[in-house]
Amino acid sequence: MSNEKEAAVENSVDEAQVETQIEEEVAVEVNDAANNEAPAQSYEELLLTLQDAQAKADEHWNQLLMARADLANAQRRAERDLANAHKFGVEKLALELIPIKDSMEMGLAAVVEGDESDEGRAKVIEGMELTLQMFSGVLDKFGVKEVNPQGDKFNPDFHQAMSMQETAELAPNTVMNVFQKGYVLNERLIRPAMVVVSKAVAE
Repeated sequence: MSNEKEAAVENSVDEAQVETQIEEEVAVEVNDAANNEAPAQSYEELLLTLQDAQAKADEHWNQLLMARADLANAQRRAERDLANAHKFGVEKLALELIPIKDSMEMGLAAVVEGDESDEGRAKVIEGMELTLQMFSGVLDKFGVKEVNPQGDKFNPDFHQAMSMQETAELAPNTVMNVFQKGYVLNERLIRPAMVVVSKAVAE
C-alpha cells in the first residue's frame, strides 16, 4: 500500500516537473520569437534614422563648403579693395592739387616772359596769392590746419622751442617768433611749429 502511495507521489512530481519544463520551453520559444521580430523592426528604424542623418550631414557639408567659398571670395575682395585703397587713396588729393600746379606754372611762365612792368609784377603777385588761397583751401578740405602760435603761450604738445630769449615785453613762456608753422591733420599733430620762446630778464 505504501509502495503505491509512493509511486503515485513520484508520478505526480514527475508530471509537475514535466509541466514546468514544458512551460519553460514554451516561454523560451516565445521569447526567442519576440527577440527575432524586434530586431527586424529596430533595423528598419535604424536604417531610416541613418539615412536621415546622412542626408542632414550631406546638407551641412554642402553648406560648409558654400560658406568657405563665400569667405574666400570676401577675403579676396577685401585684399583687392585694400590694395586699391593704398594705390589710389590720394586720388582726390591729387585732383585737388593739379589745378594749383597749373596756376604755379602759368605764374612762372609770366615771370619768364620778362614783363618787368608794374602791371606784370602785380599780375604775378595776384596769381601767387590766388594759388596760395587755392592751396590753403585744399589743405583745409582734407582736414589739415596750420598751427601759427605767434603771441600764444608755449605748448609743448604743438610747439618745438628752437631757442629762448629774454624780454620784458612779454610774459615768460610766450611764443615770440615763429620760424616755421606747424600743422595738424584732423586734430593730430603732423608737424610742430618751430618757435622762439620768451623768458624773464635775468636780474
